[in-house]
Amino acid sequence: MTEAARQKMVERVRGLLRMAEDPSVTDAESQAFTAKAAELMTRHAIAEAEARAERGEEPDAISRMDYTVAGVGGHGKARVKALADIAAAYGCQSAVRGNNSENTERTIILVGTVSALEALRMLMPSISMQMEASAKFMSSAHVSDIRELRNYTRSELETERKRYYRSFVRAYGQAVAERIREFRARLQEMATHDGESGVTEGSGQNGSVRGAELVLRDDVNRVNEEFHKQFPQLRKHRPERTHSAAGYRAGYRRGRQAELGLETPVTSGRASTLAEGE
Repeated sequence: MTEAARQKMVERVRGLLRMAEDPSVTDAESQAFTAKAAELMTRHAIAEAEARAERGEEPDAISRMDYTVAGVGGHGKARVKALADIAAAYGCQSAVRGNNSENTERTIILVGTVSALEALRMLMPSISMQMEASAKFMSSAHVSDIRELRNYTRSELETERKRYYRSFVRAYGQAVAERIREFRARLQEMATHDGESGVTEGSGQNGSVRGAELVLRDDVNRVNEEFHKQFPQLRKHRPERTHSAAGYRAGYRRGRQAELGLETPVTSGRASTLAEGE
């Protein structure tokens, strides 16, 4: 892909994301715009990987990106967990700075290939917007439902709303990340099938897919190596103790249904990791 073609693709993606974030569009329209943007970015990364492999060039460079996460509502840790899961599905590693329980901003430090970080830089705001909108709507509906069951105090209802919201966000990120991984796994399955059929790397379209898949697999190893160089003694954060089974289940289902444009429908045939009773 030439630089002019790449810039044209980037501008198209930005235009789609601007439409997705327009408050005048419906939720379905917003998801559709984000879906198309995600598809374009993913296809671009694969095309670039296969082109480099075919030309015998060096793989995509490893870089670093800082991404600010809001702590509004005390849900910062849940947001960090959700976005870190999504970044990992794109083959990135993450560390976090300032991830305490306060309503303050914190920073996710992402290490990944340049193309993966570029995709995340553009896509994460729109995915976050949809996640937050769903969490807000569903947590409000949940509180309205339980208010009818018995006389909860205002404090009890607010505590339950926060628990539900945080669990919803964490599960939403997990579900979206699963679907991204499924898409990448299908590429590996295509490469395996091509190899069994005797298709060699670089021999036509199927061979190109196989070459790109091998490059993407190598990218993960290079990212891991660079991440451990930059953060050799990373301290793990304690997970949040608050949990709402209802919020987690609702968030997971919404994440599985979110439009991502990665040809990963809810009925994709793969088993989900949402255990019974969650």
